[in-house]
Amino acid sequence: MFDNQKFVTVFGSSIPKEGDGEYKVAYRLGEKLAQSGINVCSGGFQGIMDAVSKGASENGTQAIGVTLDIYNAAASKYLTRQIVTHSLFERLKNLIEIGDAFVVLQGGTGTLLELALVWEYMNKEMIPQKPFACHSSLWNEITEVIEKQIAKEKRKTGLLKCFDDIDECAEFIITNLKKSGADS
Repeated sequence: MFDNQKFVTVFGSSIPKEGDGEYKVAYRLGEKLAQSGINVCSGGFQGIMDAVSKGASENGTQAIGVTLDIYNAAASKYLTRQIVTHSLFERLKNLIEIGDAFVVLQGGTGTLLELALVWEYMNKEMIPQKPFACHSSLWNEITEVIEKQIAKEKRKTGLLKCFDDIDECAEFIITNLKKSGADS
């Protein structure tokens, strides 16, 4: 979609503020990806979306925000490009299409929806399998339960990797994107 450039779509809460631990984690992810020449894409608003965009743009890569016009919210000032959508499903479609990989950070039901949608699309082969990771004890617990159910249903397990350390999460994504880039 963007001329052989790699993008990681990052999902997460709009609540954390600069200085919060979750904000720092997202900033670090954006920074680490940018240092490897990888761009980010997010929902484009505040919180984790702002932090990952800041980390990327301050370190020389693109930060695309896919915003939704029905939200009365300010877009992140760190975006290098904004794509405005008119429905939640259009927004989700863009976020998934842009991503060469996906990272799920701390969040609530909106983030859970995004995690589940990417996971389901990969499991049903509606999109190609791509590097997919989550960070935080919340997602580790949820995904462990879901993986057991997926195994019981004899569907493909292991599509999503969980991490407690953001540097290890970033390295997993970077390494796998470099491998996939060598294959193409």
